[in-house]
Amino acid sequence: MELKPGYKQTEVGVIPEDWDVQPLERLSSKIMVGIASAATHAYRSSGVPMFRNQNIKEGWLDDSDLRFLDSGFDELFRGKRLLGGDLLTARTGYPGTTAVVPSEYSGAQSFTSLITRPDASIVNSGYLCLYINSPAGKAFFEQSQIGGAQKNVNANSLKKMPVAFPKAKEEQESIADGVATVDAFISSLENLISKKHAIKQAAMQELLTSKRRLPGFEGEWEVKRLGDITEIDPESIGAATLPDFRFNYISLEDVEHGNLRSHSEQVFKSAPSRARRRLRRNDVLVSTVRPNLLSHLLFGERGGIWVASTGFSVVRCKPVMACPGYVFAHLFAEGVNRQIEALLTGSNYPAINSKDVRALEIPLPPYPEQCAIAAVLSDIDTELSTLEARRDKTRDLKQGMMQELLTGRTRLT
Repeated sequence: MELKPGYKQTEVGVIPEDWDVQPLERLSSKIMVGIASAATHAYRSSGVPMFRNQNIKEGWLDDSDLRFLDSGFDELFRGKRLLGGDLLTARTGYPGTTAVVPSEYSGAQSFTSLITRPDASIVNSGYLCLYINSPAGKAFFEQSQIGGAQKNVNANSLKKMPVAFPKAKEEQESIADGVATVDAFISSLENLISKKHAIKQAAMQELLTSKRRLPGFEGEWEVKRLGDITEIDPESIGAATLPDFRFNYISLEDVEHGNLRSHSEQVFKSAPSRARRRLRRNDVLVSTVRPNLLSHLLFGERGGIWVASTGFSVVRCKPVMACPGYVFAHLFAEGVNRQIEALLTGSNYPAINSKDVRALEIPLPPYPEQCAIAAVLSDIDTELSTLEARRDKTRDLKQGMMQELLTGRTRLT
């Protein structure tokens, strides 16, 4: 392959001529493992902060559940104390995941994580963290993991990681700052999503229990069993179905907390034996099997023929008695989940059945109020979906941006 002018071929691929490739140990003054001795006896309610592998996220440290060490125990390992700008790399869990230690955690400790102290005269900590978390870094860790079921990486492996970098520190810093700006935007979206989820939970708690009534509605609510206001599993496809009958199939694994993430196209003769529940618009799919008990779905308008797994119980609302969106919302509310937990308690098989679904009780206002409540909650869901789609798109853009910047294909001037 002919190289573009100004670029060269290296062990990590094509990079600009004014970049270099060096093993990580040549870019660092120290690479070592954090405290590797039993430490639980030295835990205190306050003291010296200690990060564990699970606190290390991609590009940031989660300090929401820090452990704290006795100062005497910390003194035994003073040579392993962290400095601001150090990198912490997870050895287990998600091996290779790396974050920069903020300056306010200078003097903290880490438990069995890998500590890299970059040589600040050569490489920027933020740039190095990005590179280790990049596709090139992840590929290196995939090749370097050792162990059985619990994979891990060690300091000797990390030292050998080849790192491509601009020789100019200013370019490294520009790359790190550019990606940090995108990270900050993603973080702001995450905060908005979290707040919107909290708003939805509060709205559900109030609106689904009549603690708050929407304007224009009054009158008493009743408690009804689902079996009294809906049809349960009203349609199935059976042995008499033609072998070449084609349909779209929804398994338990295709649904995640109210969202249809995927599906498969099937022909009856080769379809899974659980593909039996025929679906119609506005059917409510109630997941009946753990660990998928929150894989419920409100089936919307979709073309073609759709069939769901018998791992779902299909609830079809009776006209002008039950609003599908209102019934669906209750599947995520405390009242219904408490009933399901009671049914599962002491069970050897973590599942409920269609009879159990029929017996579930929900508080029921008049039909128009049900639909109004469902519309309010649906509007919040729409806002959440928009925010989540924007966040996911930004994450994808970030990955593309990193691929361009960390290989020098795109230069920041």
